[in-house]
Amino acid sequence: MRIRIIGGGPAGLYFALLMKKADPSHDIVIYERNRSDDTFGFGVVFSDETLGNFRLHDPESFRSITDAFAYWDEIDVHFDGEVIRSGGHGFCGLARKDLLLILQRRAIALGVDIRFETELDDIEALDGDLIVGADGINSLVREHYKDAFRPELDWRRNKFAWFGTTKPLKTFTFLFRANEHGLFQVHAYRYNREHSTWIVETSEETWRRAGLDRMTEAESLRYCEELFRDDLDNHPLLANRSVWRTFPTVKCARWVHENVALLGDAVHTAHFSIGSGTKLAMEGAIALFEACRDNTSVADALAAYERDRREEVERLQHAAQVSLEWFEHTPRYRGFEPLQFAVSLLTRSKRVTYENLGVRDPAFIQGVDRMVAARAARQSGCPVPLDPAPPPMFTPFRLRDMTLVNRVVVSPMCQYSAEDGMPNDWHLVHLGARATGGAGLVYTEMTDVLEDGRITPGCAGMWKDEHIAPWARIVDFVHANSRAKICMQLAHAGRKGSTCLPWAGGADMPLPGGNWPLIAPSELPYLPDVSQVPQAMDRDDMDRVRDGFVAAARRAEAAGFDMIELHMAHGYLLSAFISPLSNRRTDEYGGSLENRMRFPLEIFDAMRAAWPEAKPMSVRLSATDWVEGGLTGDDSVAIARLLKAHGCDIVDVSTGQTSPDARPVYGRMYQTPFADQIRQEAEIATMAVGNITSADQVNTIVAAGRADLVALARPHLANPHFTLAAAAHYGYGAQFWPPQYASARPQAEALADREREELAELREEAARGRRVQSRREAAE
Repeated sequence: MRIRIIGGGPAGLYFALLMKKADPSHDIVIYERNRSDDTFGFGVVFSDETLGNFRLHDPESFRSITDAFAYWDEIDVHFDGEVIRSGGHGFCGLARKDLLLILQRRAIALGVDIRFETELDDIEALDGDLIVGADGINSLVREHYKDAFRPELDWRRNKFAWFGTTKPLKTFTFLFRANEHGLFQVHAYRYNREHSTWIVETSEETWRRAGLDRMTEAESLRYCEELFRDDLDNHPLLANRSVWRTFPTVKCARWVHENVALLGDAVHTAHFSIGSGTKLAMEGAIALFEACRDNTSVADALAAYERDRREEVERLQHAAQVSLEWFEHTPRYRGFEPLQFAVSLLTRSKRVTYENLGVRDPAFIQGVDRMVAARAARQSGCPVPLDPAPPPMFTPFRLRDMTLVNRVVVSPMCQYSAEDGMPNDWHLVHLGARATGGAGLVYTEMTDVLEDGRITPGCAGMWKDEHIAPWARIVDFVHANSRAKICMQLAHAGRKGSTCLPWAGGADMPLPGGNWPLIAPSELPYLPDVSQVPQAMDRDDMDRVRDGFVAAARRAEAAGFDMIELHMAHGYLLSAFISPLSNRRTDEYGGSLENRMRFPLEIFDAMRAAWPEAKPMSVRLSATDWVEGGLTGDDSVAIARLLKAHGCDIVDVSTGQTSPDARPVYGRMYQTPFADQIRQEAEIATMAVGNITSADQVNTIVAAGRADLVALARPHLANPHFTLAAAAHYGYGAQFWPPQYASARPQAEALADREREELAELREEAARGRRVQSRREAAE
């Protein structure tokens, strides 16, 4: 096969050598515009997992790489005058130039033709059966075929410069240092015995205040040397085209076109904060090689390459995106104590979690547990043991006079099983089971304050006094049989009302008959040409709705609820006032955010006045509409500040469901960043919710300070005893078990002990295998 590769970076070189090694008859030419030893930057980073992949595919280049690299196991975080160290991470670094030379030598030895200092003017003139564009971020191949590849380049907000230093660092190091211009951060690691990479990053605003936008390369180097003089121990910084840049996230709708494939940074990038750019490129080369090896035609090979590799790349790019966004917003966390700051940093991409850190460095996570426990004791006024300290999810949290025994919340989940709004045995069993399952706070489903404020005929209600007794029955059961508190979520469906049960007609579909009139801020149906058109509310409508919420709050108090929540999310009535997508009013209730918040705040104030001062009140928000021109995270910070000023105790942070045009970016804990942003910037307690599925994730969120409480919905449907199971898993003996379930506790704890022992044995066996393999390779 005639293979023509544009770009002689790690991706193009590795693909070429793998193909030539597999079949020496391949005619492979690499066209590289630079000289053989030209390179931007200083070092590259690989994980143990990536090294294993290299060993499998080409042991010879793997041995050359490992002979040249610097290995470290620890990460140091320098923040606010302290150094926080976490071990067990397993990375290696080596000089980028050394990596290129290793791959060049290996490729040339195998017979690959590398043509340095060669510029290509006509890509279509290349006479290859397979054309590979591995020519980097500014790919000419991608640009030439842009209509086919449909690239998207997202230029990020921070500025960075890639320096080196003669200081040989002992760990992967993150440094955070502020001066009169703002906050600067360093990503640094050793890549050989005598040198380290030293990437300086800062916001564009700080960069301009410092005058770095006007400095030469030499001047900016001296500025950074002075800024980090104490950290460098008077070692110099080194420059290598160390100009200030902005990082672009590159994505392509298609990776292949006819006989052309994009590879490495030409097709996708990953931010340097997760150290995976070169890893991504070289593992992409492996994927393209395997696709060519396993398929008989170029067309089939390229289709397989994109199909089989895309999901992994998108997963890693998502992790990189979350990571880079954390570094774009580090000023949010300047009030954190150093250890919590380090936890937030280490878990930023969601690839490292509380349990993962515990496996890597047990002493580190024990310190985290003590930190969270001490903070919880101060916040709640309750004694919390410190030796050993409980996992973060089992620490108390106080809202006004209500103290929760742990941070786990059963999220509101509509059951659509009421008649005339009356909760029944189903609701008793549903909520009672979750309460006895150990959660600290249990929510009712969305409970409607007016009969014509329901989503469906099966919705629960609190619009008449007859509803009080059946709700009180549930509250009394929860209080008598568990340590949980119980919260009633109160709402009005607005334009999303008068619809079918989800399993009998479909969610958001209008009833086939018996519909009731709908009201909303504007005459805009939720689903155009499908949903009923609502009537725009006048002042009489507003008064009736406000009075309905106040009466429902009073009934919730009569039923004995510990807390109430006002639902301002998911496109229901008050959410529709807040979002500019659904509020087109021209009076004092529309237009600016302050105007759009006027009626929701009127409702909140009236409810707060009717609700006992000692009891907390929360608000659920959709922090973003996920639609261009809709609400953003920044808007929700402003909303949360208003709510805090009006006496809101905690914001329950959800997103979306406000428009059928929404395009959410799903993933693990995908809404938690909004809870994090609101918590730090509005300085109000938050509750995280949304695809949170495990106790490990709950602990991670609480330990990192991203939210104060964590709500889970579907996991509690699948396992009502989620919290009891977590207590057994972590060996947390102070967890309350109902006496009726006491006989199950020893078995659950014994099974959890056995699972931990088996997992530890598997890890030790894997580590033993790696040590044996390393000794064998050393002997060879």
